[in-house]
Amino acid sequence: MKRVPFETLRDEFYRVLASVGFADERAMLCARLFAENQLDGVYSHGLNRFPGFVAGLESKQINFSAHPEKIEGFGALERWNGNMGVGLVNAHLCMQRATELAEIHGIGCVGLSNTNHWMRGGAYALQAAEAGYIGICWTNTTRLMPPWGSAEKIIGNNPMAIAVPREEGHILLDMAMSQYSNGKLEVLHLQGKELPLPGGYDTNGELTVDPGEILDSKRALPIGYWKGSGLALVLDTMASVISGGQATHEIGKQGSEYAVSQVYIAIHVTGLMGQAALDETVAAIINDFHTATPLDANEKVRYPGEGMLRTRQESLEKGVLVDETQWQALLEINKTGTNYSEI
Repeated sequence: MKRVPFETLRDEFYRVLASVGFADERAMLCARLFAENQLDGVYSHGLNRFPGFVAGLESKQINFSAHPEKIEGFGALERWNGNMGVGLVNAHLCMQRATELAEIHGIGCVGLSNTNHWMRGGAYALQAAEAGYIGICWTNTTRLMPPWGSAEKIIGNNPMAIAVPREEGHILLDMAMSQYSNGKLEVLHLQGKELPLPGGYDTNGELTVDPGEILDSKRALPIGYWKGSGLALVLDTMASVISGGQATHEIGKQGSEYAVSQVYIAIHVTGLMGQAALDETVAAIINDFHTATPLDANEKVRYPGEGMLRTRQESLEKGVLVDETQWQALLEINKTGTNYSEI
């Protein structure tokens, strides 16, 4: 691993996007989001996922010329069609629209159909928190996980994110429905590391801490066992119903994951209690949380997102951590006519 300045990483992402014809403010947004994922230590959705994203642009599976459009609305609730455009751009626009609806109605909800992978759901929950709103969002996926009581892969991993605005650093819960996301398994497998806790089953049906075994068996462990399995099903159902888009069982018939359904919710909580009361309430909760005695004397108990904030600060001060092989590949892309599909 090595460190590079955030601006350098962002600009390299944009350079590659521009080299395949995606060269406007939406491309710069994508470059920033990918760089911020890496900045915050979410390595599973930074450099690790960028090659696949660019390959999707080159193959036209992701249409960077497409723009999302509003289909219908009912008060604080709207449906949008992503038109198979760039998932990160569609997500950013829909969370922005949710905050606009929340400003009017107190709460805003946007269902998005026919979109592509958003990369890191936490980015859009944080987007709402930065604007002063509670942000909630989730997506369905193709079939990635067996439901509790079965070995057959049939339900989606369906990541969701919730962010609560806080002056000293937003609370952010960003989680998949499996104990470890596929992206996290891929990163740890690439690094030759084991999981700290069992994250799925091996090909013999035994719980394992080996990420490679889980990737081979395709049997990730749902969070909370049957509870995570049930939550995955409910999130898929809600995403399909609210957006009017595809459910996991329909996405699974396509052969690859695209045309997914997502939900974006913003809550104008300061409209209810005012900024001062919000700050006081959240601060009291976090202060009480921090009174918990840690099992490890060298590590305090952290609220969701606290570790990310620490990584972000370190990355801004010292540079963003990148895998040297992935970084070198990024630098060489399209400077000599090479494209990602050839690597």
